[in-house]
Amino acid sequence: MKSLTELWFNASLELGALCHVSTSRDYKTVAVRFEHEGLSFLTITLPQFGKDFEKSLAAGHVGHDSFAGFRRMSGLPRFLGGFLDRVFDRSSGRLLDVPCMDSIYAVRQLTLMFGKISVRCSDAREQGALRKFIECEQDVRHSDRNMPEDLITEFSSMSLRLFGDVLALADLAVYEGTLTPKHGPGKTADKLSGNRKFNQREWTRRLESIFPYGDNAIPNWRFNYLLDSVRILEPRDERAVKVTLVPKTLKTPRIIAIEPTCMQYMQQAIAEHLVRSLEGDFLPFSLIGFLDQTPNQRMAQEGSVTGGLATLDLSEASDRVSNQHVRAMLKHFPHLSEAVDATRSRKADVPGHGVIRLAKFASMGSALCFPIEAMVFTTIVFMALERVHKRRLTLKDVSLFRGKVRVYGDDIIVPTDSMVTVIDLLEAFGLKVNVDKSFGTGKFRESCGKEYYDGRDVSIVRVRSVLPSSLSDVDEVISTVSLRNRFYEAGLWRTAHWMDTWIEPLLGGKYPYVNSDSPVLGRVSFVGFDTGRIERDAQYPQVKGYCVVAKPPPSKTSGEALLLKWFLKRGDKPFADRDHLIASGRPKSVTLRLRWARSA
Repeated sequence: MKSLTELWFNASLELGALCHVSTSRDYKTVAVRFEHEGLSFLTITLPQFGKDFEKSLAAGHVGHDSFAGFRRMSGLPRFLGGFLDRVFDRSSGRLLDVPCMDSIYAVRQLTLMFGKISVRCSDAREQGALRKFIECEQDVRHSDRNMPEDLITEFSSMSLRLFGDVLALADLAVYEGTLTPKHGPGKTADKLSGNRKFNQREWTRRLESIFPYGDNAIPNWRFNYLLDSVRILEPRDERAVKVTLVPKTLKTPRIIAIEPTCMQYMQQAIAEHLVRSLEGDFLPFSLIGFLDQTPNQRMAQEGSVTGGLATLDLSEASDRVSNQHVRAMLKHFPHLSEAVDATRSRKADVPGHGVIRLAKFASMGSALCFPIEAMVFTTIVFMALERVHKRRLTLKDVSLFRGKVRVYGDDIIVPTDSMVTVIDLLEAFGLKVNVDKSFGTGKFRESCGKEYYDGRDVSIVRVRSVLPSSLSDVDEVISTVSLRNRFYEAGLWRTAHWMDTWIEPLLGGKYPYVNSDSPVLGRVSFVGFDTGRIERDAQYPQVKGYCVVAKPPPSKTSGEALLLKWFLKRGDKPFADRDHLIASGRPKSVTLRLRWARSA
């Protein structure tokens, strides 16, 4: 863990030289507090300093309640004071007329770089996250009970105007039975994986009423004898989604819900059709994104310059979308509404709390969570815009908001003059806006992993894992090489060089210069790449180095299941893996192998 403070020290030296600032006292503060507070200082305390810094940029001054836990001198903290003096006036705490862009980047890099390191948090924090999951469910129920009927009617009307054509196409596809199911790559609640998913023998009565097992889960009706072994579950017997925790930050874990195989199988069919239609329909495509984050990022950059666009971020976004919202959105499309309801899990098994009935539409883990929540958020945004403009918006009016409104997951961009109304209406629907990551004043904007100040990209390099101690720490080695290359590409070359001195001994000197798309674990350089030999047939340069080897686990199943897999394959190209019939699914582990491979 101490290597992380060494990394911080080297980054601070380089950024201090860039801004002509001494960071020696800052490093002493980090070293002492890390000694007493441990990893939480880097992963919780420093990121909170960074969030307060961003809020101060947005507000135009440093608030009295900002930077708690750090000593002040006049209006600013002493910690990183050299950088802060180039951004704010120390006596008044006000933002300078022309703040130093490099110092803004430096403060963000030095305070936020460890904020999302993937480390398992304490048991107490995990239990707290599960309690918040239960409390969130109670909040959704409370919101449903207190939602005015006229607001739901307005929501239904607006969603019909925005997405009527898309939903009508999906409704028709359900009616005609043209949706094609597929399996996702992740885990399932009934623990089927790889090829065994195609041999599922559990279905629900609700699914059977609209997606018959015989039409979707066997190769064709010549194999109807397989129906004899299928267990059709009544609603009371349905398998609950399995709520589980995965590492996110040291402050709090990420909560996901693992769906039963049959549910995610048909969710994928509906989700694929919805996403394809939304991406293909010109109007929704300009408002919603699923595959490309760059429009959101460009709009965030524009908003940081003009101030005309605000960026919003939602907390617990997936868990706060009520099933009642979704029913209202789909009520004019009976076949699609029934299909979505049939593929929705109604119960969740929460560790320490037992099985609970769900009021939310779906947690992260459902294939329908992402497209459905995006449509819900977009609908609420345009309801708010109607209030701002004090009239009913037509489709022509909606089209005028291209480039002014966009939703990608829980990242929302709206006109700044509508921000307050949008937030109020989102919260009226039981959603929760993350005020620490929402910006509508000042020149700082953030969306989809990119941050800008006055048009300049001040996005940082984040550390995703602890540094490895040996070559056997495979995941950490891979992450650290990636981190080194991201530092290099960000222009922090001195920091990248220090990381080279850390990585090269781990790899036994096999640490060549490579292009960014090389399969070899190596250092990226703008100068060039190493060539050890030329491949004889394709005539491309090769170098000897460590490559990541990840083999799918053995996964044998019946011939009927494999035939179904072939029928469900998308596209004309053959399966990427020749051995997919006997090995399939996510690799359980990865290893490093020393071999010759392409360097460019």
